[in-house]
Amino acid sequence: MRKVLTLIFEKDPGIKVVGTANNGLDALAAIPKFDPDVVTLDIEMPRMDGLTALQHIMQDMPRPVLMVSSMTREGAEVTLKAMEYGAMDFVAKPQSTVSLDIANQERELIDKVKAVAKRKAFVLRRAALRGVTPSIIGGIKADNAYAHPSFSSDGTAGGFMAVSSASAGVKSVVRPVGKPLLHHLVAIGVSTGGPPAVQKILSALPADFPVPILVAQHMPAAFTGPFAKRLDSVCAISVKEAENGEKIRDGVAYIAPGGLHMRLKARLADRTLMISDEPKSALYKPSANELMASVGESLGRQALGVMLTGMGNDGVEGTKVLKSKGGRMLAQDEASCVVYGMPKAVVDAGLADEIRDIDDMAAAIMDNLYK
Repeated sequence: MRKVLTLIFEKDPGIKVVGTANNGLDALAAIPKFDPDVVTLDIEMPRMDGLTALQHIMQDMPRPVLMVSSMTREGAEVTLKAMEYGAMDFVAKPQSTVSLDIANQERELIDKVKAVAKRKAFVLRRAALRGVTPSIIGGIKADNAYAHPSFSSDGTAGGFMAVSSASAGVKSVVRPVGKPLLHHLVAIGVSTGGPPAVQKILSALPADFPVPILVAQHMPAAFTGPFAKRLDSVCAISVKEAENGEKIRDGVAYIAPGGLHMRLKARLADRTLMISDEPKSALYKPSANELMASVGESLGRQALGVMLTGMGNDGVEGTKVLKSKGGRMLAQDEASCVVYGMPKAVVDAGLADEIRDIDDMAAAIMDNLYK
């Protein structure tokens, strides 16, 4: 796997592979030596697994980390946990350099590495908010000299406390009393770095949240079910993976299935989800464009859109439709985005009604429902 990744990355002149490690323990020794801008981290490794290594990286030498994940339900569950521990995003584990899938994966691998490499300062700020003082700064030992943590005979770390970055800074919001509800649905578009951002928002909402929420998160098919289940376990509202033909209910968040588009079809009080793979030509499935456009067409001024962290500009064309029908759009600010792509496209097009930090987005959503 290290050879496969190295071959892929070295195809791009903007990336230099400065070192490799064959297990978590070796990685912890190599990172201070090479001081990489980005670490790709496999989950399954001998001596020390990726999750344990990640926690030590985030504690002692914070920097952008991309998890290299198998596209299975088990791989999804561990990868989502890794993102709570501070990993910025994940990439699919390439199977070989000659498979039909590898050409499609290469561009994503390269693009994500280059995108998150710019966010080292963001990772350090996030670590500081968690009260983490790195013992390695720019490859130089800080005053408290770096040392490996204590390990048991099986190579696992002892005495380490994981801190969930997805939960840090969450501000629970309260439903206003006596105000008329003006928006009757929230649609969220999100990609790179999205799972912790979505969790931060949904976990801050009250159990009596008054409208449905539709989420188009760029994710593989094996990931969206575990993602919805994980969110449901930590949120006061209900969260589920969307199903074709189901009637949406207030106070429930619906996650679009990976590899498929989610659209809303509304007729009077009947609001139904349509799940399909059309258009097959869409670059992203699920597509934020498809979701936003259908919500705008169906609900008009009753729709509230939210554009969160992500590469590219998926969502801007759908937002144009939503805005033309009288809907309202919130965009995440650059400082709190893992990748300021999708929200930037909305802001640059003059389509954002408000630009908010991710820590304030749940409150902004609640406020905007009533104005």
